[in-house]
Amino acid sequence: MKEIRAIVRPSRLSRLREALRSIPNFPGVTIFNVKGFTAPAAVDKRSVRDELTDFTDKVMVCVLVDEAMVEPVRQAMIQACQTGQIGDGLIWVVNIEDIHRIRDGSSV
Repeated sequence: MKEIRAIVRPSRLSRLREALRSIPNFPGVTIFNVKGFTAPAAVDKRSVRDELTDFTDKVMVCVLVDEAMVEPVRQAMIQACQTGQIGDGLIWVVNIEDIHRIRDGSSV
């Protein structure tokens, strides 16, 4: 199993939801409201105001999938969330060693 995490613009969430739901056998998603900022070296001409208010609202998306679904989910995230601007976000994939269902303790 893999966990795919992405940090994206909140304005892209409805597009992302539609894209993920269109993937056959998509298992579901968990969403967190988060705040963050872009690396200072990536931003030109930062003002004092930017330095004081640089945390922007973002959304973190978490999906647990079989390895075969990683690429379709990753591509759906990129296509739904990409604007071409700094701050579009990041996607990363983490190996999951073990998953157990709370309801009955069984392995997933």
